[in-house]
Amino acid sequence: MSSELLLNRRNTSTATLNMPGMLLGDEFPNFEVETTYGKIKLHEFLGDTWGVLFSHPRDYTPVCTTELGRAARLSSEFTKRNVKMIALSIDCLEDHHGWSKDILAYNCEEPACCSLPFPIIADSKRELAVALGMLDPDEKDKDGLPLTARCVFIIGPDKRLKLSILYPATTGRNFDEILRVVDSLQATAGKRVATPADWKPGDCVMVPPSMSEEQAASLFPAGVYTKDLPSGKKYLRYTPQQ
Repeated sequence: MSSELLLNRRNTSTATLNMPGMLLGDEFPNFEVETTYGKIKLHEFLGDTWGVLFSHPRDYTPVCTTELGRAARLSSEFTKRNVKMIALSIDCLEDHHGWSKDILAYNCEEPACCSLPFPIIADSKRELAVALGMLDPDEKDKDGLPLTARCVFIIGPDKRLKLSILYPATTGRNFDEILRVVDSLQATAGKRVATPADWKPGDCVMVPPSMSEEQAASLFPAGVYTKDLPSGKKYLRYTPQQ
């Protein structure tokens, strides 16, 4: 599907039924792409790690430069969590390599001796951006085509989509929050718990309302705390993170 067609369909009543994109739980496509690290196939690149794919409107743009700079600074934190990062921008590899020097300079690093700690996908034809529903129809380039929105896709070791966040091109992302989300996803993966608002590692997690008190006592030997509420319903239950 072309960028023009995607833009034209925005005003049709059935557009949302047929828009390309990913749903939580879908297997993430194993696409093969050219990147600043050479040609990669996504599933093989990720291996048994988690993955964060984050897209950008264009190279040599101010908000994108600050984002990739922040992602580079936090790369060791993502590595600690067994997460590989990969960026995407709708420009060519030559531009990506040149832009990378600006990003390193923004971080006050010497471009001649360093490189970004993650690859950038070249998507100059917008094929991947369209296939994954990444375009922002409200922000256009000089040719009137929609720019890539600021998508975040978190992919589990099983290659399925665990989380997606879509920011407009005008709003920069908070990569500390993306780290926090990774922590929550990993803390709850395969466990019958959830994390409350503003949760961070070490805080108590929540016991789902569907679980009986007997099951909770059996699964959480550290104990379950129930908060008293005016309704009398005992659905706010906490247990230490295990």
